[in-house]
Amino acid sequence: MAQKAAYLIVDIGTGNARVGVATTSGEILSIKRENVHYETDTNYEESIFFNPNELWDQILRLATAALKEAGDVQINAITATSQREGIVVIDAAGNSLLGMPNIDHRGRKWEKDLLDKDTVYELSGRYPTSLFSAFKLVGVREVYPELYAQIACVMSISDWIQYKFSGVTCYEHSQASETLLYDVANKQWSQTLLDLFQLPAAILPELKDATSILGNILPALAAQLGINPAAAVVVGGGDTQLAIRSMEPSANDVVIVSGTTTPIIKIVDSYEKDEDQRTWTSRHIDASNFILEANAGVTGLNYQRLKEIFYPNEGYDVIEKELEDASYSQCVASLGSLIADEEEPLTKGGFIFNAPVSHQLTRGSFVFAILWDIACSIYENYKFLCAVSPHQESYIWACGGGVESRKLRQFIANLFGKSIKIRDTFRQASVLGGVFVCNDALQVPNVSPELLEEVHPQDHEEFEKLYQEWKNARRTFKQVEA
Repeated sequence: MAQKAAYLIVDIGTGNARVGVATTSGEILSIKRENVHYETDTNYEESIFFNPNELWDQILRLATAALKEAGDVQINAITATSQREGIVVIDAAGNSLLGMPNIDHRGRKWEKDLLDKDTVYELSGRYPTSLFSAFKLVGVREVYPELYAQIACVMSISDWIQYKFSGVTCYEHSQASETLLYDVANKQWSQTLLDLFQLPAAILPELKDATSILGNILPALAAQLGINPAAAVVVGGGDTQLAIRSMEPSANDVVIVSGTTTPIIKIVDSYEKDEDQRTWTSRHIDASNFILEANAGVTGLNYQRLKEIFYPNEGYDVIEKELEDASYSQCVASLGSLIADEEEPLTKGGFIFNAPVSHQLTRGSFVFAILWDIACSIYENYKFLCAVSPHQESYIWACGGGVESRKLRQFIANLFGKSIKIRDTFRQASVLGGVFVCNDALQVPNVSPELLEEVHPQDHEEFEKLYQEWKNARRTFKQVEA
């Protein structure tokens, strides 16, 4: 029996690390996952980091298990995708020094020192905050000058993984868009931005397009994993962009990517900006398009962590069943999602319910409230996106693990007054986006995804009233912070 031609795809999200093996047609033969291990750095007010050497060992362990489960395959290409604002720094000898995820805010203390924020927005396409990579590097420089002096190269997490497989450094354009050091319109590093952050250009590697081939897998790694030594290492990109690629949306479509965070994006063919600096503009993984985005923040991560509290031993099917008995009157939540026009993120959150505690309040009530909070946050950000680039279509695409919840899909449809479409790639969208990238690199024809389901809106006007109640609850928590 002939070996199946396949790809090895590494996907590092905020919450977990995944390694998948998939055929050229998009059939997932195996996928292995583990939580990413983070540590807290108490020398900052809000800093979380990871040991890149531990993450690399984890990737190799997951790859070994995934390859074993996949059976008799020939790996023809390897690629990676990852959370977009996370970075890894290496020294001149290629040693991995420090990993800083998107949820690391070690640079927050120095946000106020950046005086020309308008120029940063004009060039980088996003209002500068400690979410983005430049401020992480500033935080290292200010607190760990000896470590900072060792930095020879900075890469996104996905580019670093490709470096570990190939020995070649680079920075892909969709990932570079998240650094605050990249001129999005002109598709190049910006000396102006480097000067504003007082960072040296020498630490930035060569920019590469997604689907570029860096070379073959390093021989020692090929032997260790039992992989074809001629396997190409292909440049991937940001997890949001790869997820979008797997959905094959049309021009002017809006796509909700419901993962650890929830970007609401629109593919545009020109560099569009918001006069009020509320939206982000990034490069897509193709040659010429851009991604216009509003982001609802760590919505999926909230859901995942609260599932572990309320449903530690049950699957999502049990949750969906119990949600049928919950209602909007029992509980309202606001759990730190982002709203594009708020200058500060919500750092205090919780649930509001009637006192004394009603006998009708169940664990399902709390999860119902979580999903409603996510849906409302998505809707609020969508409106800001439309203010920059109007969206007339009667439907919206959705993908990512979050929209596995039928209840969430219905909430979003009802709020938007538009149907929600999902394709058969929606569950593992970023991994399957890696298949498209590898196929494009090796000039293998792609198999187009199929429409799996379309959820139609119900009672839109009634849901608008419930949405106003949610906004009132959010204002309550904003007042608690003040």
